[in-house]
Amino acid sequence: MQLSDWVGSLAATLTTVSFIPQALHTYRSKDVGGISLLGYSSFTVGVGLWLVYGLLLREWPIVIANAITVSFASLILLMKIRYR
Repeated sequence: MQLSDWVGSLAATLTTVSFIPQALHTYRSKDVGGISLLGYSSFTVGVGLWLVYGLLLREWPIVIANAITVSFASLILLMKIRYR
């Protein structure tokens, strides 16, 4: 594995794992007041596009990280819509 693969995998892991606390907090507290619907919608679509980009390039660190991140972002977005 090349250095660029290690760096990409570490970056993907850290940015993906960073969504777990927010998703858990939002789920447990049902507090979505501080979450912007427009901002989170834009973010979720953007991550979805990164996922498509990774699929087109067949870059699995990009695919895996963004598949997980878009899942968490979608959950938070759905909670924002449901609990507002």
